[in-house]
Amino acid sequence: MSRLARLLVFAFGGGVMAVAFVLAVLDLPHFGTHEHLYRDLAVPAAVQHGTANVVSAVNFDQRAVDTFGEESILIASVVGAAALLRPSSEETEQRVPDLGRTLEGTRLIGYVLLPVTLVLGVDLVLHGGTTPGGGFQGGVILATGIHLLYVAGSYPALDRLRPVTMFEIADSVGAAAFAVIGLIGLASTGAFLGDFLPYGDFGQILSTGTVQVLSGVVGVEVVGGMVVLLSSFFEQEITVRAEDS
Repeated sequence: MSRLARLLVFAFGGGVMAVAFVLAVLDLPHFGTHEHLYRDLAVPAAVQHGTANVVSAVNFDQRAVDTFGEESILIASVVGAAALLRPSSEETEQRVPDLGRTLEGTRLIGYVLLPVTLVLGVDLVLHGGTTPGGGFQGGVILATGIHLLYVAGSYPALDRLRPVTMFEIADSVGAAAFAVIGLIGLASTGAFLGDFLPYGDFGQILSTGTVQVLSGVVGVEVVGGMVVLLSSFFEQEITVRAEDS
């Protein structure tokens, strides 16, 4: 595609987005108004479905189809980044250079925070329907906790103890599970991603129907995708070099 053609495509897409944005802003409630749709509609709907965390109720129940789109964007972004960062024919892999010794204080803090961060991430995923958090936040924290091993130790240690293939599978399984749950909801309720599980006692982990299940599969997909993405950047920066360098 020529430079002119790219500019024309960008101008068309940007113009459509600009018009849509202006129309959306003009239709917003006036500043200081007492009209709050999320307060008036989302909160009662969350309580009715036994979900104490209204944000998770919105993400995984009331607008779960939008969340499915966001999850699809995430996995597409990971695939795209991994494809762009793969070694080219002009690049070769080299041994990881010894960049020096990690400070003992850094090692101590990293090794102490690593299990704490992992526990916090799991807690956020498992309690996404009852307390602030959820699959997206917990998945990012879990991926961060895994890479504290690099901060506290070295890249070879991280490379040995972080099986990228397993996280690639987790990324795919998490995204596929979200779609499968949506299809089960379609068959059970007539609506894609409709909540088909029973509700329990308000405030309990298993009281939220499919909200907690979807939060869990999103956590699996996010931690898998983030680890794969970071591993691609690490490999490109640390182990891949151009042949003439």
